[in-house]
Amino acid sequence: PHAIRLEGDLTLGGLFPVHARGPAGVPCGPVKKEKGIHRLEAMLYALDRVNGDPSVLPNLTLGARILDTCSRDTYALEQALSFVRSLLPPEGGEGQCPDGSAPRRPPPERLVGVIGASASSVSIMVANVLRLFA
Repeated sequence: PHAIRLEGDLTLGGLFPVHARGPAGVPCGPVKKEKGIHRLEAMLYALDRVNGDPSVLPNLTLGARILDTCSRDTYALEQALSFVRSLLPPEGGEGQCPDGSAPRRPPPERLVGVIGASASSVSIMVANVLRLFA
């Protein structure tokens, strides 16, 4: 539920602590302005500048899928796994349309890298998981 998605030819992932850690049983708490929103805005600004200058990446646009870590390492890892889930086939197999044809699926998202997380311990944990899926 805490995500931003921008379409592009290549997608950069982002993991930022937009919210503080929530109370027991709730993953997310109040918004973190300086360490969360500012970092999120910096990434969006950089993408806007790169995409606005055709000499930087000719014929390509950068997109983004930015997720909130809620300042919680386990939640950040769960969010990072959503990057991987987009590459896997659907749980029920490929399925079949009512007319018997195979369903048309959008091509998998071309995630080329992930920016973040804010804490080194979270970044290391996320990097170890994402490394398994190249």
